[in-house]
Amino acid sequence: MGSFRIGDRTIGDGAPCFIIAEAGVNHDGNVDDAHRLVDAAAEAGADAVKFQTFDAEALATADAPKAAYQIETTGSVETQREMLKRLELPREAHAKLKAHCEQRGLVFLSTPFDTGSVDFLARLGVLAFKSPSQEIINLPYLRQIARFHRPMIVSTGNSTMAEVDAAVAVIEAERAPYALLHCVSQYPATAASANLRAMETLRRAYDVPVGFSDHTLGTAVPIAAAALGASIIEKHYTLDKTRAGPDHRASLEPSELTAMVRDIRAAEAALGDGRKRPATGEPELGKAARKSLVAARDLPAGAVLDATTIAVKRPGTGLSPALIDLVTGRRLRTPLAEGALITLDALQ
Repeated sequence: MGSFRIGDRTIGDGAPCFIIAEAGVNHDGNVDDAHRLVDAAAEAGADAVKFQTFDAEALATADAPKAAYQIETTGSVETQREMLKRLELPREAHAKLKAHCEQRGLVFLSTPFDTGSVDFLARLGVLAFKSPSQEIINLPYLRQIARFHRPMIVSTGNSTMAEVDAAVAVIEAERAPYALLHCVSQYPATAASANLRAMETLRRAYDVPVGFSDHTLGTAVPIAAAALGASIIEKHYTLDKTRAGPDHRASLEPSELTAMVRDIRAAEAALGDGRKRPATGEPELGKAARKSLVAARDLPAGAVLDATTIAVKRPGTGLSPALIDLVTGRRLRTPLAEGALITLDALQ
């Protein structure tokens, strides 16, 4: 499987899972809160923070309706464009947020939702581009990004394999490195809908790093994705999930984000290298918990070892029970007390 680098992080097989803390629009248009989100992600141990960059007027028509989940969380009085206008991250705020991320050891990412925002982020010097699921069919947009030849992280929610094929063809034609994120575009999504095995389908089909962009509640599903070998995990987080806004309720609070990062690191550490061998410390336990061949009772010199004179008991510091056929029928050179280890030296 191909791998690539985003800054000093390697994305792909054998590298730690790249954890993207998705701030999105959970700053609610407040730049100070955007900076607080950066700090929360750094303290949680994430690798990157991702915002969203868009021009509301370039993104939606004046009468574009909100999605159902947006109506549930923000009401139906305003249009989608009016909501987006409230949530825009000011262009002038991006450079300071990027510098803040870098100062905290984080990769700054932001998803562009229109062509002007793509060019703006390129000029800003983003190390990689993250495209959202609903742009998977926007081939001119993907081509525009791919022509910068920076790593692309491409979400594939609400798409068919035919649509992913078409998107990949555009990206590969421009020779841009890329990863694919399986995703379920529901807010929130149910665990039953997550279909994490689709990651393996994408991995086999395209032989690129694959991950999961998660919209479920809680942390169980992204941890499971990491255990299945996801190279990237993306998860929404917020300062307060009770706030009014489109994405807060499907987001983690800072303490939950910290727990998710910790548990993903534990899950990927638990995967190991696949070689079946005793782990550190297991042989020492075996000395106490495994068994050895011992004298079943007090035995004189010359006694023949058989089923009546051999017992299998702890500790495991003598001859393994696997060697019982080797010693059966042999005579003792020296007497053995009941429970004494049978050794090769004691045999004629």
